[in-house]
Amino acid sequence: MSQTAIVSPADVSRLIGEFRPGLSVYLQAGVGEPLALRDVLAGSPSALAGVDLTSCLLPGMNEFDYAALDPDVRLTTFLLPTAMRASFEVGRARVRPLPYSQIAAAFADDPPFDLAIFQVTPPDAEGRCSFGPCSDFPGLIWPRARRRIAFVNPSLPRVAKGPTIPWEAIDLAINADGAFITGADGEAGAELATIADRIADLIPDGAAIQTGIGGAPAAAVGKLIDRRGLVVRSGMVTEGYRRLEEAGALDPAGDHVTGLALGTEEFMRWAARRFRFADATVTHGAAVLAATPRLHALNSALEVDLFGQANLEWRGGRLASGLGGAPDFAAAARRSTGGRAVLALPSTAKGRGLSRIVARLDVPTVSLPRDATDLVITEHGVADLRGTGLDERAEALIGVADPAHRAGLVEAWDAIRRRM
Repeated sequence: MSQTAIVSPADVSRLIGEFRPGLSVYLQAGVGEPLALRDVLAGSPSALAGVDLTSCLLPGMNEFDYAALDPDVRLTTFLLPTAMRASFEVGRARVRPLPYSQIAAAFADDPPFDLAIFQVTPPDAEGRCSFGPCSDFPGLIWPRARRRIAFVNPSLPRVAKGPTIPWEAIDLAINADGAFITGADGEAGAELATIADRIADLIPDGAAIQTGIGGAPAAAVGKLIDRRGLVVRSGMVTEGYRRLEEAGALDPAGDHVTGLALGTEEFMRWAARRFRFADATVTHGAAVLAATPRLHALNSALEVDLFGQANLEWRGGRLASGLGGAPDFAAAARRSTGGRAVLALPSTAKGRGLSRIVARLDVPTVSLPRDATDLVITEHGVADLRGTGLDERAEALIGVADPAHRAGLVEAWDAIRRRM
């Protein structure tokens, strides 16, 4: 333990001296992004010149553009937070379009990073530091990194069950007590509440549940308080899961697994005690998930076409996000005994002027193929695509579109059908 160098945030020169051109650097993201690092680099923007920085920055959580600090920074990420848009357009930021399981595989197969940067708790009595409620990749990265920097934040919740790093494995520790990334569930309007009710009607007692990013899946969690024996198998948990616990809906003896918690500080401290935090090879691993009975994967999409193909990444023809974990969970839920892959979304956007059920996807890539989804749910109903033929699934999807757009979809499908 005595070999670890410890500095204060004021000792900027020691930290800046770690960076040099040609270095490959991993930066933990999600709620594990060290906010103190932003302040240091904002004051020394040329520190990352010539550095190749890799980080799984998440929309809605990580909105600092590291690639904008210096023209010679090169940033690799896997989704596209809004703040990265300008750097992406000029080629400083690149997006590797991989689902979470393949990101984990890439970290195992790619060359080790020269330097890895994390946020951790102070060491416990056994000399081990927790990564807090964000375990997706740090446990996979640190054993292979050639050098490791840790921002030690005593305010960060220590996870009771999750990956840790030995204090002596840290080369440079920076005392950085202060805020960490938090969030809060948005208010669910009448439209999302209706969708959430429809989702909840499909979830049986004893189900394993996963919720992805999106208002509808998050709202559905709070509707499950009268269930019993639920098990959590989710890449992320939000505030609604605590309501399930308080209502007795979660299996008290269950192994509830997640990779990230996002909510208020109080919620995140509770989640750090209640859940087992695991890396992405576990939370998103195909074999592990598919062996989970009654896995219900609840995700959202920007739009779904009449073939059942889904777009999770493109808005207005421009890249707006990434694949995340939805492909992993959808595939596993369809293989799970008693499981179901659900996509839930409002039927319209832009004040009902734009249908999110479309005739054909008009985007560069398909995020989820037509065989990846069992049920598509909007405020207008549930389209069950299991076992359907082309015409049957088109009819089912038109049936959950906004009534104002159905005639146009029928006409468009007729034209598509004539060209088949």
